[in-house]
Amino acid sequence: MSAVAPDAPTAPGALDALDAAAARAWLERFAALVAERAGELTDLDRPIGDSDHGVNLHRGTEAVRAALAGPGAGATTPGEVLAAAGRTLVSTVGGASGPLFGTALRRAGKALGDAPAADAAALAAALRAALEGVVGLGGASAGDATMVDALEPAVVELERAAARGAGAAAAARAAAGAAGAGAASTVPLVARKGRASYLGPRSAGHLDPGARSVELLVGALAEVLEGSA
Repeated sequence: MSAVAPDAPTAPGALDALDAAAARAWLERFAALVAERAGELTDLDRPIGDSDHGVNLHRGTEAVRAALAGPGAGATTPGEVLAAAGRTLVSTVGGASGPLFGTALRRAGKALGDAPAADAAALAAALRAALEGVVGLGGASAGDATMVDALEPAVVELERAAARGAGAAAAARAAAGAAGAGAASTVPLVARKGRASYLGPRSAGHLDPGARSVELLVGALAEVLEGSA
């Protein structure tokens, strides 16, 4: 169980649900964070991967920005926004990050359906669908030193927060804390999936870049819903 602080009171300006505008803002904020941290993400990937995670994800998130301002500008629901972003990532990003993050967003968008907005419970269901998509595609489980180690605890914490009646902003903040703790937990692990697994025991001692990127993604959601992005 992750050590996450109790839900904070809802701040002025916080959102109770994710609508299409907030979904765009979420992906914009994620793209901005990836741009800021692209060097860090590549440095994390260098000893255990192909040294391209930051570059690839930056390219993909910039493509998402362009798509949402162009072909995706007409999306009127959060599900449509996320699905469009997922398609863009799959089609523009090489390596594993494009298919995995793209699948996550596409599955989340599909789970949201045509609803005009998603409250905490709907967001939890969407991220649960995202997790299932990632696991189905990559075959990783918690403890394999992959993005699943950050995404799964984030989903579980979001579900718990929604179940106890937390608003969307507070639930997302709890999920972000769990994602951060999950990403940190990959440091001592021996990778069992992905490029890092080829290193065997030498993969231990490194924070997984995919898990770090999930931390940025969930953190961006929390910032937007809190009104602090």
